[in-house]
Amino acid sequence: MPVPAPSESSRAVVTGASSGIGMALARTLAARGHSLILVARRGEILEELAQELRGRHRVTAEVRAVDLSEPTDVEVLAAELADREISILCNNAGIATFGPVAELDSDYERAQVRLNVTAVHDLTLAVLPQMVARRSGGILMVGSAAGNMPIPNNATYAATKAFVNTFSESLRGEVSGQGVHITLLAPGPVRTETPAPEDQSIVDKMVPDFLWHSSEKVAEMSLDALAHNKMRVVPGAMSKAMSVAGGYSPRAVVAPIVGGFYRKLGGE
Repeated sequence: MPVPAPSESSRAVVTGASSGIGMALARTLAARGHSLILVARRGEILEELAQELRGRHRVTAEVRAVDLSEPTDVEVLAAELADREISILCNNAGIATFGPVAELDSDYERAQVRLNVTAVHDLTLAVLPQMVARRSGGILMVGSAAGNMPIPNNATYAATKAFVNTFSESLRGEVSGQGVHITLLAPGPVRTETPAPEDQSIVDKMVPDFLWHSSEKVAEMSLDALAHNKMRVVPGAMSKAMSVAGGYSPRAVVAPIVGGFYRKLGGE
């Protein structure tokens, strides 16, 4: 059966909705008639987005300006979602770091784990029982091709995405036949627009333009895949190549090559 159709009482939740894929997911869901709960730290950006969606698509858009790397914030949001009718959950919020773990800020590394892993786990636990009880719902997990292999100089991020990748596919097996769709998005490089040369980050400079996917296209592909209950959607040549390399290439060969690339992203 398809994911739930929009209704007055139900809400689609998008975390990390203040930029990138999250903002594009929110716009796509609203265009398809879904009312939303928008989640991110930057409340002022969420309010602007909510006003846009209300005006353009006549949907309800609620704002939750919370920091999902803070356990108390996650606890409060999870409790609310458990008591709401959540039709779709897009676990999109996440951060990454580059460079040797021993040289990175340990507090930020721990926050990365809380955001990329613990918040994903807690919010899923909040909404999954109600979806199973209704035999209806959809969860989009934003993992990464980086979670398929060891990546020196991107160790914490790769490990957190390995959790998301495995968690989503394991849950999919548990709820098979119960009306709940679970799809894993494993994107490669994604951006909303091509930056001017003077505004390009080191990632923009190192990754050729033809390997980038637009946030809008990725959002459309992801929600279509969720609607059809596809296990995994892997947009872009780079992410497909990383998925293949992670699955079939010897790790002792792949890890140093990929790690060298990510060391450069760390500014070395």
